[in-house]
Amino acid sequence: MTQTERRIFLIKELLGEQNRYAGLEIPSDKYEQERLLRSLFNIRMPRPVSDSFLLVQDAYLRKEIEEKGITDFSELKAVQKDIFLWRGDITLLKCDAVVNAANSQLLGCFYPCHSCIDNAIHTYAGVQLRSSCAELMKRQGHEEKTGGAKLTPAFNLPCKYVLHTVGPIVGGRLTEENISELSSCYRSCLELAEQNHIGSIAFCCISTGEFHFPNREAAQMAVKTVKKYKAETRSEMKVIFDVFKDKDYEIYRELLGADKNP
Repeated sequence: MTQTERRIFLIKELLGEQNRYAGLEIPSDKYEQERLLRSLFNIRMPRPVSDSFLLVQDAYLRKEIEEKGITDFSELKAVQKDIFLWRGDITLLKCDAVVNAANSQLLGCFYPCHSCIDNAIHTYAGVQLRSSCAELMKRQGHEEKTGGAKLTPAFNLPCKYVLHTVGPIVGGRLTEENISELSSCYRSCLELAEQNHIGSIAFCCISTGEFHFPNREAAQMAVKTVKKYKAETRSEMKVIFDVFKDKDYEIYRELLGADKNP
């Protein structure tokens, strides 16, 4: 199957799951097809799916990721001992685990084609990730608390695992509780990663998007928490700070002294 054939197959299968979309015409334009498929992935509730669907979906997503270009963290140069800074799409990073800035349901973003990292990770991991999270949450019996962390397979992403953490929502003035909860996000992810023998972990900028944590203060807390954890535990885990925005890149370069380590 070509990528176009896979894409159309997946769209038809997903449309067929819901009667309200019966008769919906599939656009001929590639870009519109891609947006429709992503939207259908995003709104799909966790439910069983056929092996044939997964076979086509997995081939499609892995090809898409491959064509975008995978970055292996081992090719990056450390800015400090065991600490790396990388600007790029976290769904394209090959390392042991990436961190997802999740919501308390832990089911991913249901808003079609939303630009948040939660949406991107769930989209390119495939429908298995939402189902895996749903099973985890069913066993837990309640929403995920702010500052905790959960581990799932990464499915179609280049990494092996996804660590899901719920960051604090800043509704106005930044509080000590917000700062403590954000620190807990990083600490919880590091501890869970260590428990599962994860050798490399990539952090996104937790809570700085939809949750409105100030970028500089968030970066300061991230770096401080990681360094404190590594000093206390003597962990040799490789930590990658993955940023997407120019503003965050410059903040982390300053905090990590990246200009001194070209």
